[in-house]
Amino acid sequence: MPYLGATMDFLRELGIEALNDGAFDGAWISTEGPALDVRTPVTGEVVAGIRLGTARDLEAVLSAAHDTFLRWREVPAPLRGEYVRRIGNRLREHKEALGRLVSLEVGKILEEGRGEIQEAIDIADFAVGLSRQFHGRTIPSERPRHHMRESWHPLGAVGVITAFNFPAAVWAWNAMIALVCGDTLVWKPSLKAPLTALAMTRIAASVLEEDGFSAAVSLITGTDDEVGEAMIRDRRLPLVSATGSCRMGRRVHEVVAGRLGRCLLELGGNNAVIVLEDADLEMAVRAILFGAVGTAGQRCTSTRRVLCEKSVFDALEDRLLEVYATIRVGDPLDERTLMGPLIDEEAVASMERALERIRAEGGEILFGGGRLELEGPLAGGHYVRPCLVRARADMDIVKEETFAPILYLIPVEDYEEALAIHNDVPQGLSSAIFTRDVRRAEAFLSASGSDCGIANVNLGTSGAEIGGAFGGEKDTGGGRESGSDAWKAYMRRQTSTINFGNALPLAQGIRFGDSGEDPS
Repeated sequence: MPYLGATMDFLRELGIEALNDGAFDGAWISTEGPALDVRTPVTGEVVAGIRLGTARDLEAVLSAAHDTFLRWREVPAPLRGEYVRRIGNRLREHKEALGRLVSLEVGKILEEGRGEIQEAIDIADFAVGLSRQFHGRTIPSERPRHHMRESWHPLGAVGVITAFNFPAAVWAWNAMIALVCGDTLVWKPSLKAPLTALAMTRIAASVLEEDGFSAAVSLITGTDDEVGEAMIRDRRLPLVSATGSCRMGRRVHEVVAGRLGRCLLELGGNNAVIVLEDADLEMAVRAILFGAVGTAGQRCTSTRRVLCEKSVFDALEDRLLEVYATIRVGDPLDERTLMGPLIDEEAVASMERALERIRAEGGEILFGGGRLELEGPLAGGHYVRPCLVRARADMDIVKEETFAPILYLIPVEDYEEALAIHNDVPQGLSSAIFTRDVRRAEAFLSASGSDCGIANVNLGTSGAEIGGAFGGEKDTGGGRESGSDAWKAYMRRQTSTINFGNALPLAQGIRFGDSGEDPS
């Protein structure tokens, strides 16, 4: 078991000598739930074991998070930012070990594992600056000797449900912003990636515990049926931020909206790159390669479709075939690897079912596809061949998201046809166009262009920076996380009117008895 020792080495570098049970309410709870074997997709071997939390453990976690919120909200926002600055610095100290842990636990290549931790560091830096910028407004009043103002206040404990593919960054997007907003968190990570969650929680809590605020970053691992359902039903979580499948998001929205809570949903994507005849093809090829193959096609922003004008379609297809033949698939901890494994055996089976449908619907597999059998220590890992498919836009499977490295190449007549096909899918997360024509570029970014939450020109669909709000439309859920003014989702808005006169005039000029005269 070559990676059993490596896992514990990474954890020890993070200050974790022994694995805890999977719940934290300011202290680690001795949970009574079922045991979970944590396997690495790199080799398929068990690398750790934890005990899951139960509904009883969730009650302790929710109570602690709520009680801590009542104290945390009283800390001035710039001082909350100072805690987050220190959390970011702790992440810097452990970036290499955390990056390796991410790669081992979910199969990302090492460069992407490191990049994910850097993203958590970046959002901490962003949140520190934000902590001094929760600006309200002053608003003119129609009434004499009155003025109005708008303020933003902490919301409460925030439920955070994350998927396996970004086991650190998505929590950090929520956590760093929520903490400076004055909120606390209850994190339910994917059961496919609990070790990174334990490590991130330990690091954040090590900063907060010095002043009794460690429950601000509470954690509970557990099943969807027992823990997840109870979380989304609980009114002590006024906001639930959930990342995952569209099916999961619909369930979260249904339950949380039923109690009039707030949802922040980041769901599926079916992202396309439009390539016009005047595009820089080499630039397009590099962007498409990273978008389609990065994280083995298991990003919500992964490139799924390429819509290319017929005049350059063959040239683009030939170039993609050349570069796909050079992709090294294997151990993600090997610096030479470009694509690691899928997360588990079910993900491999899902890709194989998708390939069967592609053939049945008339798609032509040009390259790759299917299970890749490796030898030696990697023989038990979940490896596949990245796949290129010449497809038609009317194929049913093309309109679905398959969480695997399958890329559909679709020829189009012109920009207008490409845009129509681009928008004709249920999802609306990320999009891109490659062109030198500024008019086409601006049209793509206009109200009648891409219907996605993210639209890029001359770069790919994957790899968003933290400065902009991240999220999408339609079945992607409409949520916005990370930068820009996404912080507003984590706070409540209050409008106040102050009367500094001696009379009581009413709005809209309404007279109701004697409002009194203002002698001044």
